[in-house]
Amino acid sequence: MIQRYAITIIAVLLPAILIFAEDPAALLQKIDRNLEPDSYEMYRKLINVEPDGKKKEFLLYMVRKGNDKVAGVFLSPPADKDRSMLRLGDNMWLYIPNVGKPVRITSLQSATGGVFNNADILRIDFSAEYEVAQMLDTAGTYLFTLKARTRSVAYDRLRLWAAKKELLPIKIECMTEAGMLIKTLYFKETKDFGAGIKRPSVIETDSPLYKGYKSIMVYAKIKRKKFSDEVFSINYMSKIGELRE
Repeated sequence: MIQRYAITIIAVLLPAILIFAEDPAALLQKIDRNLEPDSYEMYRKLINVEPDGKKKEFLLYMVRKGNDKVAGVFLSPPADKDRSMLRLGDNMWLYIPNVGKPVRITSLQSATGGVFNNADILRIDFSAEYEVAQMLDTAGTYLFTLKARTRSVAYDRLRLWAAKKELLPIKIECMTEAGMLIKTLYFKETKDFGAGIKRPSVIETDSPLYKGYKSIMVYAKIKRKKFSDEVFSINYMSKIGELRE
C-alpha cells in the first residue's frame, strides 16, 4: 500500500520535475539558433502601415557573424538605396552615401521610421542581451520572463512565448523596467528555408504608444554563409552590397 502510494506521488510530481530538468538558458539559446544561424545572409522586407492604410516598404540585404556582428544595406526604395547599418555589440552606425561618414545611432531610434526600432532591425541573440528570470511550462508552450543584462538594450524586460515542440517564438511582449508594455511582436507563417533553417517568415508588431500603426518584417532567402571580420567594420559599410551573389 505504501509503495503504491509512493508511486502515485512520483507520477503526479514527475511533470513538474521534468520542467525543472530543462535548463532555461540552454532552451533560450536553442530558440536563438532556430531563429537564425550564427553566420548568415538574408533578404528582409520591412513594411510600415499607417492608420489610414498607407504603406511604405523597404528591402534590405542582411549579414551576420557570431553573436555581436550584424550589418545590412537598403536595396529599396530608391531614396534609401545604398544606405547601410552596422551593429557591433551595443554600438550601431548608419551610413548615408551622400554624407560619406557613418553616424552613430541608438537602439531605440528607427532607420525606417516605423514601429520596429534599430535594435529590432539589427537583432542579436536574446540570450546575449537577456538572462532568464523565470520559465513556465504552459501546456505546449514555454513562457520566458527575460531581464536585460545591461541598461544599453532597447527593452528592460521581455515576456517570450515559445512553442515547446519547435522551440520557436510565438509572441514577445517588450516592456520597461516598470512593466509598461512598449510593443508586442507576433511570429507567423513558419517556413522551411532549407539547410535545416525552419522559422517564422513574418514578424508583425504593434504598440500602444503608436496607436493604429503597424510594422511587418518578411524574411526571404536565409542562407548560411561565412564572413570575415572586415565585413563588420565602419570602413566596409559602403561595400556591404557587394557581398550579394
